[in-house]
Amino acid sequence: MIRRFARPYARAIMDVVGSSEKASALRTELTRFDEVRKSSTELQELYANPGIEYAQKSKITHTIAHRLGLSEMAVKILDVLTRNHRMNGLGPVEMIRTATDTVAADVRSAKPLNDQEQAELRRTLEKKAGRKVELTIKTDPELIGGLVAKIGSEVFDASVTGKIDRFRESLG
Repeated sequence: MIRRFARPYARAIMDVVGSSEKASALRTELTRFDEVRKSSTELQELYANPGIEYAQKSKITHTIAHRLGLSEMAVKILDVLTRNHRMNGLGPVEMIRTATDTVAADVRSAKPLNDQEQAELRRTLEKKAGRKVELTIKTDPELIGGLVAKIGSEVFDASVTGKIDRFRESLG
């Protein structure tokens, strides 16, 4: 459902910015705004409340964007999302991902991954997902070894802990 709503916005963003590289730079800016929005219950409630006037929401959006040093294009996108009540349910970052045919992969790794390992992981996940992958990697020593990657609702568990758990289940 989110992808259906995201497509028109994503197409419009790509039409305006013109390239995947510019869309990626815009995604970086919008990610900073989205992190601030998600970290505040008050902001989430503000954007979710249809009873609060657009002008008030816009003023708050502009204040936050100015403090973050966002570009004029990022502010315009945030304005459109605010006006159309799409800020909470359809994050701006997801729209850029849709526009660039990219998915987010949250990865937990038992140890920090070097650049070569990250590149190899990205290639593997891109083959599985059938599109570009944006990695977010966190170290989780409880995995003992290996990693767990999550793309949407799909989980790829290549951890030692996961293998032990699967072995226990097969015995039981």
